[in-house]
Amino acid sequence: MRPSRTLGFWMAVALVVGNVVGSGVYMLPAALAPYGRNSLLAWSLVTAGVLLLAIVFAALGRALPREGGPYAYTREAFGDLAAFVVAWGYWVSVWVGNAALATAGVSYAGAVLPGVSASPGASATAAIAVVWALTLVNGFGIRAAGWVQAVTTVLKLLPLVAIAAAGALALPRAGLGALGDAPLSLDGTTAAATLALWALVGFESATVPAEKVRDPARTVPRATLAGTAAAAAFCTLACTAALVLVPGARLAASNAPLADVARILWGDAAASAVAVLAAVSAFGALNGWILLQGELPFALARDGLLPAALARSSRRGAPVLALAGTSGLVTLLLLAQAHRRAAAVFTSMILLSTTANLVAYLACSLALLVLVRRGRHFGRARLWLAVAAALGAAFSLWAVAGAGPEAVGWGAVLLGAALPVYALARRRGGE
Repeated sequence: MRPSRTLGFWMAVALVVGNVVGSGVYMLPAALAPYGRNSLLAWSLVTAGVLLLAIVFAALGRALPREGGPYAYTREAFGDLAAFVVAWGYWVSVWVGNAALATAGVSYAGAVLPGVSASPGASATAAIAVVWALTLVNGFGIRAAGWVQAVTTVLKLLPLVAIAAAGALALPRAGLGALGDAPLSLDGTTAAATLALWALVGFESATVPAEKVRDPARTVPRATLAGTAAAAAFCTLACTAALVLVPGARLAASNAPLADVARILWGDAAASAVAVLAAVSAFGALNGWILLQGELPFALARDGLLPAALARSSRRGAPVLALAGTSGLVTLLLLAQAHRRAAAVFTSMILLSTTANLVAYLACSLALLVLVRRGRHFGRARLWLAVAAALGAAFSLWAVAGAGPEAVGWGAVLLGAALPVYALARRRGGE
């Protein structure tokens, strides 16, 4: 049964902003603190790169308004094998990222409910409970998930606006020296950029459930560009403000950095309020990403590249088996990391997730170049789109280099695991 189109423009924008503005902007100030002023340059480069990639996805979304986003675009340009590897990597990045989101949300909730983060085991248990609660929400259909996303998106932006404004007022007095004394360097900027990119991953979210969006050829590109620009501005300003307002050493050791900023500015009550809204932000983003974690295997199964059972949907159009199966993987990952403190889990998960995402971004940039060369209709902007795609591909490669050998190595292992799965799927399809 073909799903009804239930997401309009504003819900699609909320999906983009909500998936982008999640745990990253609330947790990244601690991870970026050691890089000092390198992080400011990194934010500028990452914002420019992500806007280029948003143009790539907007063009592809207009030309190919199909379910699956990166999977659909890569399949059109390069065929089934490349599409499966990209979709596999993107799907892995989603559920690995969901483990990071759940961890970050529980870490902030612990600021007002100490019991949920009293130990690494307690944090893991709470994170698993949140994952399954939001899986249940998504099981009721995309409309229910969309309303949760819209409400949490509004709530999560409130503290970011306040902290960004405070940082803007303090910067003229403090000067750039407040960002720390780490010297500017290519290595430092590249490493900071890969971390900062996590805060903007998700700008492509509206392309994945395209068949559930009203007028997708028009709505998906507009929502992608508008949501990306807004999210980039909020994340850059809030994270930079945190570096200006809190000493770097204190920020680096914090499990709830923006709550600590609010405590310095406005006291304990404000810190508690920010902690609550940060948890809402992470859980709201987790809700949106759980939606995507079901849509990707659903699209693959529908095309015969994963077991057909994953293509089954409920009467409300929710891919329940794909949702539940992927949440099971998130649960296993959280249990495997249950002995580690929240900040360490978060940093390792975001590097791995971001690396896998970058493979999809690179593939989609190359797909746009191929489709433009084939004469696919992209209007009079074909040349400019080709330039944007080439720059987007270069940016993706640069960001992969900044992830470091460990994240790249594990990313290669996870992508390599797609090959035997694809071979088995093709063999079963042939039989």
